[in-house]
Amino acid sequence: MRESTLIFLLLLSAALALQIWLALRQLRHVRAHREQVPPAFAADIPLAAHRRAADYTLERTRFGLLALAVDTLVLLGWTLGGGFAALDAAWRGFGWGETATGVAVIGSAIAIGSLLVLPLKLWRVFVIEARHGFNRTTPALFASDLVKGSLLGAALGLPLLALALWLMAHGGQWWWVWVWAAWSGFQLLMLWVYPVFIAPLFNRFEPLADQSLRARVEALLARCGYASGGLYVMDGSRRSGHGNAYFTGFGRARRIVFFDTLLATLDPDEIEAVLAHELGHFKRRHIVSRIALSLGLALAGLGVCAWLIGQPGFFLALGVPQPSTWAGLYLFLSVAGSLGILLQPPLAWYSRRHEFEADAYAAEVADGGALKRALVRLYRDNAATLTPDPLHSAVYDSHPPAPQRIAALERHTTPHAGAPA
Repeated sequence: MRESTLIFLLLLSAALALQIWLALRQLRHVRAHREQVPPAFAADIPLAAHRRAADYTLERTRFGLLALAVDTLVLLGWTLGGGFAALDAAWRGFGWGETATGVAVIGSAIAIGSLLVLPLKLWRVFVIEARHGFNRTTPALFASDLVKGSLLGAALGLPLLALALWLMAHGGQWWWVWVWAAWSGFQLLMLWVYPVFIAPLFNRFEPLADQSLRARVEALLARCGYASGGLYVMDGSRRSGHGNAYFTGFGRARRIVFFDTLLATLDPDEIEAVLAHELGHFKRRHIVSRIALSLGLALAGLGVCAWLIGQPGFFLALGVPQPSTWAGLYLFLSVAGSLGILLQPPLAWYSRRHEFEADAYAAEVADGGALKRALVRLYRDNAATLTPDPLHSAVYDSHPPAPQRIAALERHTTPHAGAPA
């Protein structure tokens, strides 16, 4: 076995072992605390709801282990199993140019990979989510989403992929900087395009009709100095019972979107507090910093990709005997995705810090007590476990565990002019 292949297998095994170990810790910890609601939540969350959240978490964690096994087998099949090399050889037989061949190889590899994991998606939606009362997606809607998503992905992704491969072939030793510039421009363009043109292909967005709530929200926006391009309600209940709210877009395309499930669950003061939390991300420049971090990681990743492609053993180590720009790009992205767990802890910590800051901001400009009530309701209704394994949470969770978040919020909750008396 080649030394570089051994290094790949050792890294993959280490990442796999870490993820399995963390999942087993989560299973043990949640199961051990299934029969007792944490004291801080005992008055608001019944034991039955706590058990439901534990069971939901346990099933999702077990499913995650299955998905991890399938993803690993698919990766090994594409690489050391010779799958990508065979696909590459088949497309080379048509005698097309480099860019067209590369687009065909990567595009078909993505399509085949999506089909291989499709049964997992079906099981998650129609078995796990349905079993716990969250799924509202019909088979017809699932199929429609799949077709529209695939066509949209091809319409947007294939031209971008062609541009990236052309730059890799003609951009010289600094091709990775040019590819990064193209990718960054595409990402920033999507911030404007997505809310206006793409999201309405999948969901209905209607202006917020509740005039009392609209007035309350607009008063909050005025206090915070935020100019919105519109307040909308999204029909999230067509697909799921989970509730949420989010900001999207920029400039005139900047919108505030409420899931209809969220409006049906929370009281007006709680909705205002949840929105204040989202405004906290805007006011504390979390959105800008996250975009900058994402683009920075993309630049670093492309730099590593350029270096690896230049290494003599990179392609052979991953089971591809004939080097090419498209093979190098696909292999790097595939391997990086499987080893991404190694970057997960600092990214999760960074995100949780932002959540604490947004909660603190919400307590300043709205009713912190209402935000606490809203969070408790959302934890209960979304069956989010109150007792995750601390280490598992530290590695994976973008939001702080419920006890930490509520405790921090209580420290920041003080009366203010904008809060109800």
